[in-house]
Amino acid sequence: MPDHPINVLLVGGGGREHALGEALARSPRLGTLHVTHPNNPGLASIGTPVDVPVDIKEIYRLQQYADRHDIGLVVIGPEDPLAEGYADKLSQKLEGGTRFVLGPSAAAARLEADKSFAKKLMRDASVPTAEGRSFTDHETARAYLESRREPHVVKAAGLAKGKGVIVPSSTEEALVALDDMMLHRRFGDAGGTVLIEEKLSGPEVSVLALVDGRTILTLPPCQDHKRLLEGDAGPNTGGMGAFCPSIAVTGELLQRVEREILVPTVDAMRQHGAEFTGVLYAGLMLTRTGPRVLEFNVRFGDPECQPLMALLESDPLELMLATASGTLERYVDADRPRFSTGASVCVVLASEGYPDAPKTGLVIEGLDEASAVEGVTVYHAGTRRNDRGEIVTSGGRVLGVTAVGDSHADARDRAYAACDKIHFDGMQLRRDISAGITVANA
Repeated sequence: MPDHPINVLLVGGGGREHALGEALARSPRLGTLHVTHPNNPGLASIGTPVDVPVDIKEIYRLQQYADRHDIGLVVIGPEDPLAEGYADKLSQKLEGGTRFVLGPSAAAARLEADKSFAKKLMRDASVPTAEGRSFTDHETARAYLESRREPHVVKAAGLAKGKGVIVPSSTEEALVALDDMMLHRRFGDAGGTVLIEEKLSGPEVSVLALVDGRTILTLPPCQDHKRLLEGDAGPNTGGMGAFCPSIAVTGELLQRVEREILVPTVDAMRQHGAEFTGVLYAGLMLTRTGPRVLEFNVRFGDPECQPLMALLESDPLELMLATASGTLERYVDADRPRFSTGASVCVVLASEGYPDAPKTGLVIEGLDEASAVEGVTVYHAGTRRNDRGEIVTSGGRVLGVTAVGDSHADARDRAYAACDKIHFDGMQLRRDISAGITVANA
């Protein structure tokens, strides 16, 4: 593939996309970076705004934009556009070349968009996972929960922004969660079908891999913190922080995950006529009997993407292009991607009222001071500029304060030092991200 500059279209507007954009901006191969969500001040500072609607109903406008601006690579961050088929529509043969897309087809994105489909696929492929059943009828689901001796996990089967998983401490809590999903439609259509699973115990880790259809390249394992409050208390969120690498995943265990989980899943998707290309994210519970899949995502996690991109030393554009173009094999052996030997910690700063009713429009102070801390990058997630040019909150998860260091403790200290320089009314954060982790994974 020629080494000419490549114009990139980045789809999405959150902290994950800001991290991907900053990584792409480091590449000597990058021509122009085009961004679909310039309201995010972080993305606006590094990309050229797309000047057409970004909507699957008018996807032809984005296709025309990509043609007009000679886009060679499309990077799709969030799950919704993948499930809607953006990858199918934006990937095409062009005169003199091909426009590649980092992200699976809509058919392959069902692995995340439909938890019932994913559960059946895992059973058929003998992929270790929690026992569970899917329900579309509320009364049948209630009867099943009431018949269980132990409280079960209740999941919205569709896309719910990472919040559609309830881990109850009692059957009564599980029944309330079920009613919220199926009767009160707390998660909209995502809760029309629910998945009720056995409750597993053990450390929870995230293993992400780049997949080009046949070649699988695992990335350094991560751990995230999904609960709102310290000590893993409070409601589930999209993620309150993450660190990389996870010391819970040894090299031997990672090989087992590849062999028992990633390979059979990718093979099963091919047998379903939905060859997987993009980022495969396995959310795992490390039980006493081995790793078991809690969920699959079909894109970079948020906030796991932030510490991953902060540690990546190889050219990210080249790596994404190899994944999208089916040439990932050259990275598998001697030419594996380089990541820093240290560690990275991301602390999410959230709005008051998150995750249910976050307050917006609150002025954020101290961003420049936080960014000046050694090893720190502040990724914008739920922010925008107001009429006075001030950066204000515009969503639940506002910022991802990410630091790299020689060890987890070093990175954590830097991240929290930066967090302490930032202020907005009602700011929420956990003070225990990566707590107890004192050494980097060898």
